[in-house]
Amino acid sequence: MSSNRFDRLPVLLDIATEAALAGGAVLKAYWGKLDGVEEKGRSGDLVTAADKAAEARVLEVLNRHVPEHGILAEESGNLGQQESPFLWAIDPLDGTTNYAHQYPLFAVSVGLLIEGTPAVGVVYNPATEELFRAAKGLGATRNRVPMRVSTTGSLDRSLLVTGFAYDRRERDDNNYAEFCYLTHLTQGVRRSGSASVDLAHVACGRLDGYWERGLSPWDITAGIVLVEEAGGRVTAYDGSPLDVTSGRLLATNGRIHQETSDRLLEVQPLADLPGVGHLTGRSPVSN
Repeated sequence: MSSNRFDRLPVLLDIATEAALAGGAVLKAYWGKLDGVEEKGRSGDLVTAADKAAEARVLEVLNRHVPEHGILAEESGNLGQQESPFLWAIDPLDGTTNYAHQYPLFAVSVGLLIEGTPAVGVVYNPATEELFRAAKGLGATRNRVPMRVSTTGSLDRSLLVTGFAYDRRERDDNNYAEFCYLTHLTQGVRRSGSASVDLAHVACGRLDGYWERGLSPWDITAGIVLVEEAGGRVTAYDGSPLDVTSGRLLATNGRIHQETSDRLLEVQPLADLPGVGHLTGRSPVSN
């Protein structure tokens, strides 16, 4: 990342914050007042009027401040100047299912990639009034107070979190086996239903690690910056550098990263295990 682009990060962080708070205000207004919920073509993949209205507000802020940038939005797709080195990855409502059920774990996620590198991240949960902010080299905060990842040093003492993609019913590689295995090896594995909230909770030390598959750049860009700037580590499952378009992510406090990676790589998909292939609708693979 060139130095002059790095120099702009404080301003870009303020823009991301304004956008996330604007989207959050819309979610507050719709909270408990939804008339209907739609599916986007996949079972369980929901969209509401709140998603669309919140995204419109986020886009309005970004277009007013940085019209020369590109945008990748969950509901609207690719917008703006896609050839720009600046690409905003936004999810106006990460945790739509939670929101539709008035379960207060959801967030507006506004992240910025500069030359493909996550550089700015803001995650705002209007239900809890928690605002998580970070920019590369500038640290991370929760409600403007500096935050750090946990100091848990071993997997058996850790509390993890994960999630399951919308295609989990159709795929053998659906994270069920990983969930069971790591639940056995740790103090517990939670599932919140919001990737950005999960990453924010790793960043502030409530959770020691997070892994998931089936993710999109708008789910994770902001949260990656939070975790890294809070002292944690984010990689692919095998510890290699993360490609935000790969769909798979491992984020931890750093201390348990290698151990968690090793254990994840030991796990076979559920359908490959003797006697449980029927759970995914096909017979186990013979070795």
